[in-house]
Amino acid sequence: MKMRLRANFILATAVNLWMVHTVASLSNIGISHGRHANSRFLLDNGVSRTPPMGWNSWNHFWCGINESVVMSTDVSNLKTTLFSFLEYTLPMHLFSTGLASLGYKYVNLDDCWAESERDENGKLRGKASTFPSGIKALADYVHARGLKLGIYADAGNRTYSNQMPGSLHHEYEDAKTFAQWGVDYIKYDNCYHDGTRNRERYTAMGHALQKIKRPIHFSLCEWGQEDPAKWAGAYGHSWRTTGDINDTFASVTWIADLNNRWGRYAGPGRWNDPDMLEVGSGGMTMDEYRSHFSIWSLMKAPLLIGCDLRSVSNRTLRILGNKEVIEVNQDSLGVQGRKLRSKDGLGVWAGPLSDNRVVVVLWNRSELRALITAVWRDFGLSPNTPAIVRDFWKHKYVSMNERDRLTASVAPHACKMYVLTPLQS
Repeated sequence: MKMRLRANFILATAVNLWMVHTVASLSNIGISHGRHANSRFLLDNGVSRTPPMGWNSWNHFWCGINESVVMSTDVSNLKTTLFSFLEYTLPMHLFSTGLASLGYKYVNLDDCWAESERDENGKLRGKASTFPSGIKALADYVHARGLKLGIYADAGNRTYSNQMPGSLHHEYEDAKTFAQWGVDYIKYDNCYHDGTRNRERYTAMGHALQKIKRPIHFSLCEWGQEDPAKWAGAYGHSWRTTGDINDTFASVTWIADLNNRWGRYAGPGRWNDPDMLEVGSGGMTMDEYRSHFSIWSLMKAPLLIGCDLRSVSNRTLRILGNKEVIEVNQDSLGVQGRKLRSKDGLGVWAGPLSDNRVVVVLWNRSELRALITAVWRDFGLSPNTPAIVRDFWKHKYVSMNERDRLTASVAPHACKMYVLTPLQS
């Protein structure tokens, strides 16, 4: 990667280096091909020009969004409905923690929200025992609080849990139903299908969403099986590049490396998705969670919280609520950062930002504290170019006139995250 960056960009400034790379990358995306000329509707509808942010129910609750979850909040005089659950776990906590004001807007219901069979008209319907007021009323409720509602569906005959119908051969009917309900986000899984190619089944839902005209974020969750980065940008806004994440450092590093391969296909309105955030779930250290959040932000991944917001710790909130790191993820340039080099678990990751800046993450995946050095030529900068360096976890400037290289001592499984602003020499 380092050699390729040098070969492509050695004669340009830092900004032009990255911008040339971006333009060259976008020209490789399938949507520029004639066969996709009629499928660019989702890219042009203004949805998710920056990666989506919000919360998803699956990592913590699985199929357990029901009355017992509400009762577990131990709040007296609540009606035992899902609205009570949302009131005391999602909108309230998104607002009280300050997360909503930072951009966490989507409240995404994963599997198990529907009845096990369609109604007599062939339509999906909310599960009466847990969604007694219906999904449209739920969407209205969420919208009234300035948030957006996401929902789960599947490109097969049944969903992952096998507790509700999939949307295979019901794409238009279901897309129309979701639009009528006011759904803003669809996670589209890949279970219990008929063996046809993933691309065919996901394209069918993409065309259905085109017809209903509502601006819905379409998240293709086919686990990276058919290299969706090469084609999914023609039909949706984000696509899973990997299998499911779990709450371990090994999972985070494995998925980060897989997602890194597809950086040139991402950009405003189309994002590689390495799966949800595990920050706060309890299986990793705070250093590991900071690394997880830093790399996901640098890679312009969707930031979908998966932990229980009712019991989130202040230390977890300081990670999820780091405004400066979030601004990297939401940067308007929309270029996915990459791993530039790595040896013995010591890595340099970087990417371009707006206003001529560069984000740099020094990531120690080894078991020992180590020095990691990023040199200016890693980013195409001349060694003599001075740069302002700010540490985005310590929230302070490291240098106002750094040249040639940046070195830091990094703890095991931890990272340092800096933003460099080159100055004219």
